[in-house]
Amino acid sequence: MSVDKDALVKPRLLRGFRDYLPEQMIARQKMIATIREVYERYGFVPLDTPAMEYTETLLGKYGEESSKQIFRFVDLEGNDVALRFDLTVPLARVVAQYQDLPRPFRRYQVGPVWRFDKPDPGRFREFIQFDLDTVGSDSMAADAEILSGICDTMEALGIERYRVRCSNRKILNALIAFADVDPRRATHVFRVIDKIDRIGREGVRQELTRGRVDASGDVIPGLGLDERAVSRIMEFLNIAGSTRAEVLDALDELFRGIPGAQQGIDELRRIDEYLTALDISEQKVVFDVSIARGLDYYTGPIFETILLDAPEFGAVFSGGRYDGLVERFLGEKIPATGASIGVDRLLAALLKLGVVELRPSTAQVLVTVMEPDRLVEYQKITRRLRQAGINAELYLGPDRSIRKQLKYADRQQIPIAVIVGPDEFARREVSIKDLREGLRRQGEVSERSEWLKARFGQVTVPRDKMLDVIREILDQEARGL
Repeated sequence: MSVDKDALVKPRLLRGFRDYLPEQMIARQKMIATIREVYERYGFVPLDTPAMEYTETLLGKYGEESSKQIFRFVDLEGNDVALRFDLTVPLARVVAQYQDLPRPFRRYQVGPVWRFDKPDPGRFREFIQFDLDTVGSDSMAADAEILSGICDTMEALGIERYRVRCSNRKILNALIAFADVDPRRATHVFRVIDKIDRIGREGVRQELTRGRVDASGDVIPGLGLDERAVSRIMEFLNIAGSTRAEVLDALDELFRGIPGAQQGIDELRRIDEYLTALDISEQKVVFDVSIARGLDYYTGPIFETILLDAPEFGAVFSGGRYDGLVERFLGEKIPATGASIGVDRLLAALLKLGVVELRPSTAQVLVTVMEPDRLVEYQKITRRLRQAGINAELYLGPDRSIRKQLKYADRQQIPIAVIVGPDEFARREVSIKDLREGLRRQGEVSERSEWLKARFGQVTVPRDKMLDVIREILDQEARGL
């Protein structure tokens, strides 16, 4: 049948979006399963919310940048709607809408969010977040639990070298008073401070004063603060200590008599006490006054996680306390705290670090087909494997050559092949080939005839022993043998 080429639809993606092919999806799903296991160990329960909300639900005091990034449109019924830009605002709506939920309400949620951001390498307009939050507790122990959950999640994912940096929005608010800056400019000051890891202290100083020209040649306007204010801000940013307590003592000294500072410092002292009780080391969770977090709804402790061996990925697991977010919907303050993983960013970092392995198939065993007329028999063998809990794929491609079928298994990184030809059928046997063993030993012989004769990694066993042999091979693979 001929096809009019002019009628063909060009396969293409929207700018800022991407496809996830099987090997990325398998790795991502495995990572999500590991994270979910940690969250449930802490007693968090799952929640899901619609991708789309009324625009008025999402618009609020979340920061000017967030409002600009919302995908907003009018639906066919005339409703002003938008795609969610995070999972936290929908959570606040749920808590207000379903007032019979238990308090505290401890939930986790994983799902896509959308932001109309400028696409860059590694930055997309649709991405996955995985959050954990506690709503209804004003205890700093709830924040300490979130921090503990962050550490346990990082370690469950095989990440040993990471650092969680904590500060407090109340301390940042006190900085505005200490530097004698107009409170109406606080958000702009915080936004500049939050760039310190990317542009350095001198870049921050320039943006607080006269502005600067970035690496691309774009002019970044400055805030025009006077030298006295900038000097005090830089004095604050220079605070450091070898322990969490030392940082708090330095803050006590600097902010003595500044309204609001003591409450923020005391909150961090309680968190430090709880972290010490939880045996969370000073190297894993540090107090760092330079972090600000971009969203304006944070009201207390804030935190972000960086990978020490891949700092270029920025913060991969961040959050904080947002005691005023539910108030928009309910008219009363409901304390809340939580954190969010940028799943796609963290996955990219894990791939770079070699912590995650990409595999194009979920199958553990490929059942090859040498005699198409006996396909029903191959189906029975495959079903037996699946019923035993072994992921098995029955080869249904056009190639009848066993060599090509094994090549397919290699390409899909399927570690085991089951081979049943006329001889095996006659003796009710199966040949089981450990393809990893064959790859390991293929350099031991130079002649192809010798290689075929050796059949490295291949054994022939009675059919009723098939499961035992395959389980042993898979067990060795799991143990790295």
